[in-house]
Amino acid sequence: MKTVGELIKSKGSNVLSTTPDSSVYDAIVKMAHHEIGALLVMEGDKVAGIFSERDYARKIILQDKSSKTTQVSEIMTSNVNYAEPDHSIEQCMSLMTQKRFRHLPVMDGDTVVGMLSIGDLVKEIISEQQSTIEMLNTYITA
Repeated sequence: MKTVGELIKSKGSNVLSTTPDSSVYDAIVKMAHHEIGALLVMEGDKVAGIFSERDYARKIILQDKSSKTTQVSEIMTSNVNYAEPDHSIEQCMSLMTQKRFRHLPVMDGDTVVGMLSIGDLVKEIISEQQSTIEMLNTYITA
């Protein structure tokens, strides 16, 4: 099975972000424009947090706050879990399942090298399973 680093190389390493002082509204607009569910929150080149659709739903909508006047820093998740390039897909799936989140930054030391979604991981697992099935079919029919 591929490592996270190999998956990032094949998927691409483009990571979209916002800043802590951005409005929640601007962050949501960016997410909608790029059709993604989370943004890293960066202070310069340092990860300050992560902002997701779940943060928006639970901390803006349900608390009747204004997305135009609330800063991302007020509702972002500050304690960010991350993967490293040598982690396995299974390790990431396990972490995301246990902690109940759907977006996982990939860090090489202090440097962000990519972002994975649960969909990226499921797609990779399905691809590897299909490859195994094809190899077994070839073996059986040979």
